[in-house]
Amino acid sequence: VQLQASGGGLVQSGGSLRLSCAASGGTFSRYSMGWFRQAPGKEREFVSGIARSGGSTNYADSVKGRFSISMDNAKSSVFLQMNDLKPEDTAVYYCAAKPTPVITNINGVEVWGQGTQVTVSS
Repeated sequence: VQLQASGGGLVQSGGSLRLSCAASGGTFSRYSMGWFRQAPGKEREFVSGIARSGGSTNYADSVKGRFSISMDNAKSSVFLQMNDLKPEDTAVYYCAAKPTPVITNINGVEVWGQGTQVTVSS
């Protein structure tokens, strides 16, 4: 499967963005899907994940209550709604696919999207 992420951009603190990730060329239902981010000079970190059944979601503590992940199986897509953005959310965001029921960390990620830049100004 290949992943194509989009939706990043420049936004002021407190603003919102919606990231999209479209999968193609594989069986979408095999994978749990997640979003990760990497800021300059830092390691890539888990942001949010959704089970391949769509039945459960999980979030990093830093984004709980502000970000929401969802999935559209008919469109083989996953979304990340980001509200109340803060300057510390600035990073390149990557969608990821893991062939397991759930995804909660970077271990075992099989497929990465190309990344989309999110910049939050203060």
